[in-house]
Amino acid sequence: MTISQSVSPAFLRRPEGNIAYSDTGAGPLVVAVPGMGDLRSTYDDVAPALVHAGYRVVVADLRGHGDSDTTFRTHGDDATGTDLVALVEHLDAGPALLIGNSMGASAAAWAAAERPDLVRGLVLLSPYLRQPGSPGMQKVMRVIYRVLFARPWGAAFWGSFYTSITKGRRSPRHAEHVAAIRRNMSEPARLRSLRDLAVALDHSVVEARLAAVTAPSVTVVGALDPDFSDPAAELDWITRAIDTRGILVPDAGHYPQHQAADVVVPAVLELLAGLPPLPAHAATDTTADIAAQAHDGGTRA
Repeated sequence: MTISQSVSPAFLRRPEGNIAYSDTGAGPLVVAVPGMGDLRSTYDDVAPALVHAGYRVVVADLRGHGDSDTTFRTHGDDATGTDLVALVEHLDAGPALLIGNSMGASAAAWAAAERPDLVRGLVLLSPYLRQPGSPGMQKVMRVIYRVLFARPWGAAFWGSFYTSITKGRRSPRHAEHVAAIRRNMSEPARLRSLRDLAVALDHSVVEARLAAVTAPSVTVVGALDPDFSDPAAELDWITRAIDTRGILVPDAGHYPQHQAADVVVPAVLELLAGLPPLPAHAATDTTADIAAQAHDGGTRA
């Protein structure tokens, strides 16, 4: 049984609804977030190893995705970035290492620029740190998204597309994970949330903040990722834009966290090992949280 299946979610109250998250382990804080149309179980090949290594791992669902509420009207990189900031503040155990995939990585970078005091480091997995395509193409794609993510075919389309960009090797639980995504998106309100997110996405809000991203980081991109016209060139641009360590995975596509966990986990642990020591207050907060977890039987809310 995976972490996401065995741990009941806790919830972060936000102005437009609640964000679901799982909270496991004890130690310095690691917060992870998936990309568009994905579930927090996307990190089930990564999170257990980090917990075993002595870290507290919190994985959040996006707005309208997974177990999060579907009442959100605002979506995008900066909206998710504000959720990450609010979650780290709520947990009161930061600063945290943020891990994000796809637009979740964009949101993590935005959060690092917005609140550097809350972000120790960044792990960016296939991130969008600039807006691809022309403004005209963006308008066309918004129309297309409204059609592709409509009922009754939207959930099936997304499941097929998700598989198509998982090029190269795949996690043994790939089929199970995609089936879970399709079930989640078969709920009309969740499919609507996916559509609203796709239409709202504009990564230029992140590109405008890159000069303020100073946290130590590592960026992992699959060499087979079809979301980039030239993945190696995109990774090279990213390493220069935010002075990050770049890792190109030869046999992976858009989801390194469950296609190449054997690459991602060591990269995360190496980054964590090289970070400056936590402030004394953060260590104290973590110790207090461990005591609270023991008192309430292991469930944080």
